Amino acid sequence: MDTDNAAAGRPGAADVNPSAEEPGDQAPEVDVLADAPAAAREVFGDRFDAAVRYTELLATAGVSRGLIGPREVPRLWDRHVLNCAVLAELLPEGSTLCDVGSGAGLPGIPVALARPDVSVTLLEPLLRRTTFLEEVVRELGLKNVTVLRGRAEEMVGKLAVDVVTARAVAPLDRLAGWGMPLLRPYGQMLALKGDSAEQELADSRAGLAKLGAVESTVISVGEGTLETSTRVIQVKAGESPGGVRAATKRAKAARAGRTSGTRAAGDRGRGGRRHGR
Repeated sequence: MDTDNAAAGRPGAADVNPSAEEPGDQAPEVDVLADAPAAAREVFGDRFDAAVRYTELLATAGVSRGLIGPREVPRLWDRHVLNCAVLAELLPEGSTLCDVGSGAGLPGIPVALARPDVSVTLLEPLLRRTTFLEEVVRELGLKNVTVLRGRAEEMVGKLAVDVVTARAVAPLDRLAGWGMPLLRPYGQMLALKGDSAEQELADSRAGLAKLGAVESTVISVGEGTLETSTRVIQVKAGESPGGVRAATKRAKAARAGRTSGTRAAGDRGRGGRRHGR
């Protein structure tokens, strides 16, 4: 498992992600198509074949590059791909989404496959992971997905979305500090969590309020579709997501953008006059 992900939406040694192991581990032989649950066709519709191919890539290149642990291969569909894809139920039509610390593309790629109307940005700091993500996006022909290399805190003022997602990234309080500032006013953060969801939320409520959250709850998605539904902490932002510090950063970035635009226009104007001479 990588341990150099600090402050990037992935906190290094504190990142308890059971899917990642050392590169080079051998995956068991699995027929991904034969093992696809009936629910996969329902969730992915006419993108089912692309979902099968993505699952194959996770089972092969994902394992050999250390993004997915070999022991996860037999349960890729239920525990990873479909578990993430059902987040689609919570997304407004035509919304924009940033998957923070995307890793192997979970949950961002399954969501993008299930919801082609949603524009997805996969934000990941590590080069070997973004390389894998770019290859997957090209091979699957995902026109609604962009891969962006960087840390979440570097993107404040540069990236603003309706929804932020994250899975196996960090405890909720730290995750919110990275993800909430990337939201547009009245956006939402969706954190995939397990049995600790209620306790994490209870422990984080005060911090969430400081980050501009106006409502937060634990919900289940995929009920009636999956054998085990996905537990999600949904945090809704108010008019100033990320709190005062994020608002200041966004304002500073906006001023810098306006200044750069003014200078560029001035340079073009001066260049035009010189050219006229």
